[in-house]
Amino acid sequence: MVPLAHFSCHGRGGMIGAEKGTPPMTPFMLAVQALLEGDQPPEPATKPSRPRPVAKAADTHVILRSLAEQLVSEANAVLRGRGVGISLVDDTRPGELMFTVRHGDRAARVRTVVSGHTALGQLVKAGAPVEEPRELTSEDELQALVLSLLGG
Repeated sequence: MVPLAHFSCHGRGGMIGAEKGTPPMTPFMLAVQALLEGDQPPEPATKPSRPRPVAKAADTHVILRSLAEQLVSEANAVLRGRGVGISLVDDTRPGELMFTVRHGDRAARVRTVVSGHTALGQLVKAGAPVEEPRELTSEDELQALVLSLLGG
């Protein structure tokens, strides 16, 4: 799996194909295309959630949300004209930040729940049992999460 750091539209590791006269595609867009051609989707790596200072947890949430927007845009560029796209919806509740990524009947919600001076990040996939709160092992696993929703 290619780290998200390589998905920049600028510089090394960014767009692929422009020099060959084909529409430029990022490595993530190529992974979406591969799913459409029959590749199996990856499963995102997760770990048990742990409390963090609110500022650190909120920062992580904003980073994940920003990456989600980039990945959803890239996925939809590949999915255009092929039926159902992928959506990204923000939501907040008192003491809680969240966003949901959805493709058809598959969805995953990333939540950050504040309690006092700490916050807990959580990943909730629709239809998956929740034994203990879990979170992505890193921001790079968001790529695998989006691909798992597309190919699941």
